[in-house]
Amino acid sequence: MLSTIERRQEIVNETNKLGKVDVAELAEKYQVSTVTIRNDLNSLDKKNLVIRSRGGAVVNSRIAKELSVREKHCEHLLVKQKLAHKAASLVNDGESIILDSGTTTEEIAKKLHCHKDLMVMTNGLNIATELAVSDDNTVLMTGGTLRKKSLSFYGRQAEVSLTNLRFDKVFLGVDGIDEKAGLSTHFEHEANLNRMMCEISKEIIVVTDSSKFNRNGFYIINSIDSIDTLITDSRIPASFIEHLKEKRIKLIIVPHPDD
Repeated sequence: MLSTIERRQEIVNETNKLGKVDVAELAEKYQVSTVTIRNDLNSLDKKNLVIRSRGGAVVNSRIAKELSVREKHCEHLLVKQKLAHKAASLVNDGESIILDSGTTTEEIAKKLHCHKDLMVMTNGLNIATELAVSDDNTVLMTGGTLRKKSLSFYGRQAEVSLTNLRFDKVFLGVDGIDEKAGLSTHFEHEANLNRMMCEISKEIIVVTDSSKFNRNGFYIINSIDSIDTLITDSRIPASFIEHLKEKRIKLIIVPHPDD
């Protein structure tokens, strides 16, 4: 028997695959009551992961598709490089920082070669490799189980490695950012680790290109309110700019290369 979270994740996957799902068919497939399935769909609808319809649900086209590191590296590369340049300018020599796994944070790592006396923790294998070329900075890795699709480490060992540590800043990449759902990712263990990274950092800096707005991963990392600074490009939706102003979150916008 699947847990509630596992069942709901499968429902999202099936809805994305088929385009629509039916309450009665889902109840039969997962061997639960139609009431349970309706509760599942209502919960997923509130998180913008599916769109509730009469007798079932249909796909929400705003759901972000998870890409591999290789695919992500090619996607919006010029934008990511601009964002990384701005993010790196917020790092001061001698600080302790966390770079979350991802291709945007990998670009940040490339911009830190001229910094000195940094203490950099990461769960990204590609990021650690990039940081290793500098003799002036110390690189720490979380360890844990390697997720090959994202070249990121996760799990109990990774979480334990952060225990009793404190950092000046965490630079966080996300798969989705939504006014209601907040910051999200596709992988449960990554969401758990990201949440812990935020808890042990004085300043939370989210770095994301504008394509991630109004999109959701399945697992919530944190609320919008948790962010101190958000770095993005000039194609950020206007409604989000107003929302962030209301939350008093520092917003840094870099020009989009195609504008």
